[in-house]
Amino acid sequence: MSAIVLYVTFILLLTIGIIALLFKRNLIKIVLAFNILDSGINLFFISLGYRENAMAPIFTLAPFDSVITMVLPTPQALILTNIVIGFATTALMLGVAVLTYRNNNTLDTRKLRGVEEYD
Repeated sequence: MSAIVLYVTFILLLTIGIIALLFKRNLIKIVLAFNILDSGINLFFISLGYRENAMAPIFTLAPFDSVITMVLPTPQALILTNIVIGFATTALMLGVAVLTYRNNNTLDTRKLRGVEEYD
């Protein structure tokens, strides 16, 4: 995949996530917006470590003086950590949404008790 397609996809996911965060009032839709935003950020960091025709940074029998290029392992490790953290954060946000629905019978942030709408 070319780098331009990856960056356009990153910008598209980032834009969809931010717009949904700003304009949606349903708590489940807000959680989905965070996930879309997180996916865009993950794609961006993975694309930073991509190199054309490169090998995975694992143990190989290639000699040290060879001209084989390898992809950067650091973004891959960071994204794996971010995926786990994103999963835990999503579970926490969904738990809060479930408790909010049980206590208030609504997922709309404008109708929650104690929340005032400012014009």
